[in-house]
Amino acid sequence: MKEKNIPFKPKENIELTITGLGSSGEGVGKLSGFTFFVPGALPGERVQAQVTVLKKNYGQARLSKLLVPSPDRVTPPCPVYAQCGGCQLQHLSYPAQLALKRQTVVDAMERIGHFKNLAVLETLGAPDPWHYRNKMQVPAAQGRNHTLHIGCYAQGTHRIIDVDDCLIQQQANNQIVHVVRRWMEQYRIPALEEDARRGIVRHIMGRVGVRTGEVMAVLVTNEPQVPHLKDLVSMLKKDVPGFVTLVQNLNTRHTNVILGPKNKIIYGPGIIHDRLGDFTFSISPLSFFQVNTLQAEKLYETALQYAALTGQENVIDAYCGTGTITLFLSRKARRALGIEIVAPAIRDARQNARDNHIQNVDFLCGDAAREMPELVKNGSRPDVVVLDPPRAGCEQRVLDAIAKVRPHRVVYVSCNPASLARDAAILRDRGFVVRKVQPVDMFPHTSHVESVALLTYTR
Repeated sequence: MKEKNIPFKPKENIELTITGLGSSGEGVGKLSGFTFFVPGALPGERVQAQVTVLKKNYGQARLSKLLVPSPDRVTPPCPVYAQCGGCQLQHLSYPAQLALKRQTVVDAMERIGHFKNLAVLETLGAPDPWHYRNKMQVPAAQGRNHTLHIGCYAQGTHRIIDVDDCLIQQQANNQIVHVVRRWMEQYRIPALEEDARRGIVRHIMGRVGVRTGEVMAVLVTNEPQVPHLKDLVSMLKKDVPGFVTLVQNLNTRHTNVILGPKNKIIYGPGIIHDRLGDFTFSISPLSFFQVNTLQAEKLYETALQYAALTGQENVIDAYCGTGTITLFLSRKARRALGIEIVAPAIRDARQNARDNHIQNVDFLCGDAAREMPELVKNGSRPDVVVLDPPRAGCEQRVLDAIAKVRPHRVVYVSCNPASLARDAAILRDRGFVVRKVQPVDMFPHTSHVESVALLTYTR
């Protein structure tokens, strides 16, 4: 079969109309039947761009000139937005972001799942789309002439751009960066030189309890011995409101993984607390906790609403993680069972249940695809199954198990519209009907969208 000829050349200047956004927030348009991805372009815009990459089925182009700008285009307030890859949609007004994220879910359900006329509700937006991240992880590096760089990586590189105030971080996290930068400069604490594998400070982490006001600072180091840590504690106590603990995390590996396995408490309890709804959670440097506390409450309340519990149901939370959704479900379920294959997460889930004095939950460390059929064999049939899988979606075996279990309702919490559409289509073919999908904006100014889908069994 003859290969399709590519009708364009590298560095060629093109004009095209942007019709949608890609999964990373880049503009998407077609020219002569050929698809181009143009970072920075928005739907509805007519743009001039220069071809940078050509593949067999698509190309990439650099935005050169806006010929017809979108009425929803705004000036990004972040001074390093063009260089940093942390946000992708600051140049789009927030109401337009919410509409776009809903359309992303609609498009995935129609194109991948082949659903028609599906009830996809308006995206639940954040009252304040700025300063929402309760967790910060920023790299530190030693530059030429002993210059110190702390901030974010430039897109697609390991070059660090200095950032003083990230507009999507809780202010306490930004204050931690200010203090640590000043401490490193004052006491000449060297940052990591990646190529030489020497230096002390690799990353700075901050965690904020939004509901409690408690703040944790974590210093990720390349060496076990760090001078002047008492001075750092004094500076943090003075300049970071709510600061309660400093932890040193040792990571000597030559890896992109930020945290190492060993923590040393320098000051305070080594944990902070935060609340989601009626529940309090202990958060360590290694704990999973949703980074947008206020929007996470909306997400979990939606899942609880869709579960439609009356107090008589048995519920299975099949990817329970540290048990946050399981605890929300326990308020109105007869019994809730969380299943998770990651042992440390199950330990945290059990501790969370104890800390909140919840008696009607159990947690099982295992593979949901194996455990659910076993539960049915032993006479336990769940009325509701909740799914909150990773971005890749559910394993086929988990979906097969749900088809065998046949719960009345499935509540699918998704961080990826594409895998949600695929899995929902598989369950549809097994007798389930998708009733509605609620998008939730957990990460304003980024291209990510979470959603909650309700499926019911009809056969």
